[in-house]
Parts: sequence; C-alpha cells; structure tokens
Amino acid sequence: MAANVRWLGHASFHLSGGGADVLIDPWLTGNPKATVTAEELPADVIALTHGHADHLGDTVDIAKRTGAKVLAIVELAAEIEGDGVQDVVGFNYGGTITFDWGWIKMVPAWHTAVSPKGTPHMPAGLLIHYGGHLIYHLGDTALFSDLKLVARRGDKVDLALVPIGGHYTMDRYDAVTAVEFINPSQTIPIHYGTFPPVETDAQEFKSDVEQAGFSEVLVLNPGDTHTLR
Repeated sequence: MAANVRWLGHASFHLSGGGADVLIDPWLTGNPKATVTAEELPADVIALTHGHADHLGDTVDIAKRTGAKVLAIVELAAEIEGDGVQDVVGFNYGGTITFDWGWIKMVPAWHTAVSPKGTPHMPAGLLIHYGGHLIYHLGDTALFSDLKLVARRGDKVDLALVPIGGHYTMDRYDAVTAVEFINPSQTIPIHYGTFPPVETDAQEFKSDVEQAGFSEVLVLNPGDTHTLR
C-alpha cells in the first residue's frame, strides 16, 4: 500500500493514504516554515515525540476540532487530557498502540522535555507501521548507540526522519552515524533551517550519507510529499 509522507516543516509530518490521517508533532502556528495552517489539516491520530512548544504545537486545537486520538508519553498525555482533549492515550518506552491500519511504538530519545505549561516528561522517538511500511521518527535526539537496537527489532526501517540541525539535536555529522546505525532504505532530514541556530547544509548531509552507502536521502522542501510504495 502507498503511504504519503508530507513534511510540514521542522519536525512536523502528515501521513496519509495508509488508512488514517496521522499527524506527528504538528507545530504549524508560529512555524516560519509551515506551508499549511492547523485549521487545514485532517487528523485521526496525533502522535507526539515530546512536549516542547515546537513539537506539541497545535495538538490540542487540532484534536478538539477533529476528534483525533492523541498519543503521548504518560505525563504529557495527562496534561493534554486536562486541557479538554477527549481521546488521549498515554504510553511509555517500549509500549505499542495498535490500530486497524498499523501500530505506533514509543522508543527512547536523548533530549530534554518540559511542556510550555511546565510538565516534565521524557522525550521519545516513534516507530510507526503505516501503509505496510515502517517509519522511524527519531524525535529531537542526540546521537546514542542504542539507535542500533531499533534497526534490530525485526522490521527493516523503510524511512527514517532524522534531525540534522544541531544545537538542540544531533548535527548533520552525527546524523550520518545515526543513519549508519539504523540502516533505513530512505532518510528524510528534519529539524533544520527553521531558525538560525539550526541552519545547516542538508545537501552535504545527503552527500555524506549516500557516498558512505548507508541510505538514500530525500531532501524535501516544507510542504513536499514523498510516497512510499
């Protein structure tokens, strides 16, 4: 089955065509790279890596408008439920939430995480089995060796969404090693170019990864869609 992966800018994505509209870290309002508004996006599920403002973003408003199920680590999920979102699922590292179209598994990420309202929680990466494909959103992580374990869990990662901007996450040099660890068929660089501290050269990242033979790298513009087949 085809799976459409639309980069909304920064770390935000819209998955479609695989049986549900899934949003990941939907930060649109205030995102200088956003090409759509929060009011335009459909959503059946919203999955969050963590609750920093540039990831939690428009989650509450979108969920209230669409009735989407929100998935987040337990402490952040409790805050979102307290904000009046009706369908919230809190889970944790190693946990998997199953749907009729696939599943979402929470895995570790090395970062910090406190929501704008002050709720401390752990950041995460997300393995998303969607449209018959395995997509790995690394979240806002630094490089760490346990990324290798994700690639060894039994399913080949078809597409890795990898931060490369540095400053708040791994930089493009560490990201090359992350791709080596994960060994995905394809990679999309994310979390770069949004504001000055995370400016970097995505084309150089692409060149480094592909010359090493680790993965095909797809450098998208915000708003672009890549289709997994």
